Amino acid sequence: MDESSMPSPSVTAPGPPTPPVPLAALLAREELGLRRIAGPADADLLWVHTSEMADPYPYLLGGELLLSAGVLLTDPDRYVARLVEAGAAALGFGVRPVHESVPESLVEACDRHGLPLLEVPPETPFTTIARAVWRLMAEARHRELRRVTRAQQALATAAARPDPVPAVLHQLAAHLDGRAVLLTATGEELHTAGRRPSPEAAAALARLAGLVTRDRPGAPASATDTAGGTHLSAYALGGEVSSASSRDRSDLRTPTRADRPTQGQARDERRTHARDERVTAPQPPPQPQPQPQPQPQPQPQGERLALALATRRREPGDHTVAGIAVVLLSLLTAPHRGTDAAGRSAALVRLLLGASPAEVAPLLGPEGPWTVVHARRTDGTRADALTAGALGASLGSTLVDAGYGEGDAVRVLLQEPHAPAPQPGWTLGAATPTPLPALPTADLRAARALAHAEATRTPLATETPATGLAALVPPDRAAAHARALLAPLTPPLAGTLRCWLSLHGSWDRTAVALAVHRNTVRQRIGRCAELLGMDLNDMDVRTELWFALRQE
Repeated sequence: MDESSMPSPSVTAPGPPTPPVPLAALLAREELGLRRIAGPADADLLWVHTSEMADPYPYLLGGELLLSAGVLLTDPDRYVARLVEAGAAALGFGVRPVHESVPESLVEACDRHGLPLLEVPPETPFTTIARAVWRLMAEARHRELRRVTRAQQALATAAARPDPVPAVLHQLAAHLDGRAVLLTATGEELHTAGRRPSPEAAAALARLAGLVTRDRPGAPASATDTAGGTHLSAYALGGEVSSASSRDRSDLRTPTRADRPTQGQARDERRTHARDERVTAPQPPPQPQPQPQPQPQPQPQGERLALALATRRREPGDHTVAGIAVVLLSLLTAPHRGTDAAGRSAALVRLLLGASPAEVAPLLGPEGPWTVVHARRTDGTRADALTAGALGASLGSTLVDAGYGEGDAVRVLLQEPHAPAPQPGWTLGAATPTPLPALPTADLRAARALAHAEATRTPLATETPATGLAALVPPDRAAAHARALLAPLTPPLAGTLRCWLSLHGSWDRTAVALAVHRNTVRQRIGRCAELLGMDLNDMDVRTELWFALRQE
């Protein structure tokens, strides 16, 4: 049989799909001498096929540059119509030895049906054209692999930043030249990056996010659509992208021979679906038929999230880049279950109902000691729940409170009996390990340590327990002396005095730690000296006050 075709490199090569070759790139190869004489100028070539059959329709997959010398060309109009119906990208017609020139009727048919027609000169063998197409495809694939590799490296680096979720979205939007949004199932935007799409596209993104996060069997894990010329994609987080149907992702990959249906199926499908529709809208899952009740499946806990993308164009490697981001975001937003969730819920309920910390301690896991850590972003920005969760994961804990106080401090409760390590992008203050009943006191000490770290511009400060001579005084007697000595001071004044003493009387550092003006610090310290009746410039006075303040 005279049918021949070369296999597409995308069939066996790993990595992202091979990008199609623009027709213009092939025409630009001057050594081929090709000339477009009819049809549109734009076309994407997926492979090359040579045939001298009167009707090559049954042997075409779509996207081919069909090469022919017109040996059996008798009805040009029907011939071109069948090529268009089969999805051929372009027709290359070789002159001589059958035809001295391209038949005018063929030129008119290609213009009429919108099929690009190339004139192949006698000195250019068909195999040379095929070799040129494969070379262009190899070059395009190499460029795409380099682009995907650079994107992967950038995304991995962003995932290691202190604010990993926004950083990953920013890199994703930059590499895809579009908009990246992290959405809840209800369409609420948690984080965004890139230029804002049109209202129509934004609404469509929200709909896609709801589609892929449906919490029921059969819901797709990825979907694509278009809105006003904008390409839209949505992916459910949680490692389920691989379960997306091939129809949901048909526009994001190059078709292979394994995808080819039987001849009868292909003919019916070509009649019902236009081959030039490169993007397909997601279809709703089929309605279940009456059948025996299946066993209940475990449902995922928590609200599912979706990654939504809006781009002006769609490249073959974009799905690979998006898949990398989906994996990273799934890891960054997934709950890190160190302690049993049911145990934490039971502990919270018992606390709300009046139980003491000592009574609920066994539900939280190890008995202790526990370490309280206060943290604040070094750049002063507020930490959201996802960023705070990433910090907790870095510290090895799931017990994180991201909404503490007006100063935007994050609180983390560690089950490790040692101080945490410094974290890039964060300023940390840690209390010394303590048993669970003493956690309220440890919380105050961690807050003081954070203030000290910010004032001294150190990444981590640890509140140390009393040692040396101070440890020789019985705690009850030391506490009684402290209460008597500091009785004239209000809590704000005592806190200012303690911070000022811890920073060796520095007005500027105390002002930074307390987030007030240095004149306010001076006024408060002067008021403390007046109420206590002491000279705060005296080192003995400072030592005694510091000992008393440490007993709080």
